Amino acid sequence: MDKKVEAGKPLTTQPSISLAELMKQFSDEIACKTLLRDMRWSDGVRCPRCGKSERVYELKARPFHWVCKNVDCGKRNGYRFSVITKTIFENTNYPLSTWFQVIYLMTQSKKGISALQIHRQIKSGDYRTAWYMVMRVRAAMKDDGLAKLLGTVEVDETYMGGKFKNKHRSQKRPNAKGTVDKIPVIGAISRKGNVVCQMIENADKPTLDGFVRKVVSDKVDLVATDEAYGYKDLAPTYPHQFVRHSSGEYVRGNVHTAHIDSFWSLLKRGVVGTYHKVSKKYLPLYLAEFQYRYNNRKNPNIFFDVIAGC
Repeated sequence: MDKKVEAGKPLTTQPSISLAELMKQFSDEIACKTLLRDMRWSDGVRCPRCGKSERVYELKARPFHWVCKNVDCGKRNGYRFSVITKTIFENTNYPLSTWFQVIYLMTQSKKGISALQIHRQIKSGDYRTAWYMVMRVRAAMKDDGLAKLLGTVEVDETYMGGKFKNKHRSQKRPNAKGTVDKIPVIGAISRKGNVVCQMIENADKPTLDGFVRKVVSDKVDLVATDEAYGYKDLAPTYPHQFVRHSSGEYVRGNVHTAHIDSFWSLLKRGVVGTYHKVSKKYLPLYLAEFQYRYNNRKNPNIFFDVIAGC
């Protein structure tokens, strides 16, 4: 029996294009470059160096190439650029159709897809090529323009790192436990809304308090946290309440951190099950990927939005 859903609210959000349709529609470079041009410059081609559209001329002998003749850009010979200039596709030898497949696979994988799996599927000559491609796509998945969180907001921190019992004997330290040698990450989530997360150096009071004031609006209904000392000065700026995990309290009416804990679970399952290991150097890019995919979980056009942001 079909489940009833409200008018205009589908039971599940399907992507606006399937992988088979993608490979058929964007099988050649002309189709890919046409899409990229239209998404980059919907109101006319602009020079990526000076940002002007005046005195920008198309090179008839080279499709999807232009020259900017503005006085302050390119000097005498002008500045020549193409549709992939200053994008993640610049200076790569792989066709755009392959890049599009990689982006599609990354946006449709709930817990991520590894560079090794990408390497197998696109048959790249070297694993490092696939790794280079996925890291560039992650760099494009940034929600820099997110508005401050509203409504009921949950804030919590977690620690990324493997279990001590699984470490090599040469890396084990006597009496080490808990969060030692792990990377702290803080996040805030608006219930039924967006999530914001970032890596931090330590979970001290100035860091936790500063993060909340940066990403959470002062017009929220509630800020729910645990009893960590770093959140104790949020009131009276915010309507702050907390649960005492140390006393076995996880829910008190509307006060809990279940939603942000669910996001941490999704992130860690992705790291453990898909990537197996993430270094501190590249962790911010993985966080950007999971944050972007979560915030666009109901967006059927997520693939095209990533293309627009490349």
